[in-house]
Amino acid sequence: MIVAFVDDLMLLSRIREAARALDVEVRGMRRVADLVEACRHSPTVVLIDLDSARLPVTDALGALKGDPLLARIPVVGFFSHVHPDRGRAARELGCSRVLPRSAFVQELPSLLRMPTEGAA
Repeated sequence: MIVAFVDDLMLLSRIREAARALDVEVRGMRRVADLVEACRHSPTVVLIDLDSARLPVTDALGALKGDPLLARIPVVGFFSHVHPDRGRAARELGCSRVLPRSAFVQELPSLLRMPTEGAA
């Protein structure tokens, strides 16, 4: 299972389409409490849209990385290339990997196959 903390419905649809081709379930979340609960069911990776103005991204990363049981889950954050500071901040908050949105979309199939332990 993949957990996506994404509020862009078009992008979430694209993630789900790529996951469907790999026979992988994607659960979209928009609240930190729901994200944390979903992560208690051992997702292989969490995808976070670092550009979202509506999602509490910093709170989400803090909740995941602050919980010893959830901190091991790889978290991939993606951002617009015009906001590289968001990528740096997310890495400091514990994102396993950060990518510009274009690279994220290009690498999506391999990201959806990430192993549970250790991120790329």
